Amino acid sequence: MNKESYTFEQIHIEVARNASDDFNLFHDKHKWLQITHNPFKGPIVLGYQLNTLIEYQMRLYRAAHHEDQVIAENNLRFSNYQITFVNAVRPRTPVYLDIKKTLISTIPTLTLGNRIALKSDGKTVLLGFKKETSEPLFLAGIPLDNLPDLNGVPDRTTVPGTDYFLKRKYVNNGSAKNFLSGSFAEQADYFDEVLQFAHYPEIFPCSLTSGALLEKAQLENHDFKRNPMVYTSHEISVDRHYVSQLKNNDTLNILVQQVPESPANTLNQTNIRLRTYHCYGLLENNAVLFRLTMNLVPLEEILKNLAQK
Repeated sequence: MNKESYTFEQIHIEVARNASDDFNLFHDKHKWLQITHNPFKGPIVLGYQLNTLIEYQMRLYRAAHHEDQVIAENNLRFSNYQITFVNAVRPRTPVYLDIKKTLISTIPTLTLGNRIALKSDGKTVLLGFKKETSEPLFLAGIPLDNLPDLNGVPDRTTVPGTDYFLKRKYVNNGSAKNFLSGSFAEQADYFDEVLQFAHYPEIFPCSLTSGALLEKAQLENHDFKRNPMVYTSHEISVDRHYVSQLKNNDTLNILVQQVPESPANTLNQTNIRLRTYHCYGLLENNAVLFRLTMNLVPLEEILKNLAQK
């Protein structure tokens, strides 16, 4: 376990939620009190903040072990994260990140992979892995080449002929830098106006999907106070090639597809049905920047399950 710790303050949460337009009440320093049976006793850190902390530390790890050269030479253009949230991270509580030694496999294709874990207050809060591959690990077989021109589809509507909800966003340098700073990532490693370079991080565009889900739920009249939902996992595949081409004020069309709930899709070792969303981030020319799955469950169901144990 890395001895270095990261202690989030409320200002880190404010910066990250504002940069990503995430209005989830769990992160609001006032409105967390309005959530029915909120067990966290205060605001909590954004899941994508923790993902970005992992992204940056993995970036440093790859460079220190000269693995970025292997990635470039073998065109491992997809960065993949599988994250399971075990608990929440509270402000003013140190967090420790553990990155296990890289495992290299060649079957079926070359893959660099690392187990990762975050611990806080002596408890595991996050488990998962980070892998570099030549093809996306998640939602790879979903065809997206028959979509209409998304730039002509009105924001916050269903794409004609599909069941995709569309949320249009615009990436910008300022928001990306703020999200990095709110996640203990050095923004100068990505942006420098004097040297005139801007290299977007991988997770920041993905973080905008949380706000897209919230807006979708808002249009469906979801009650965020009485029926709060919490993330249980993220599965993310990001195309580094397209990340490297991102520029200030580029359009990002986010597609959200809600998967029908099923008794076959439940939270581990429980009967709690997951609410699963498949999300895609498409650039102006419909190139797929990221593919990701987010799983959520009602907070009420988790509390009931804990009470029965």
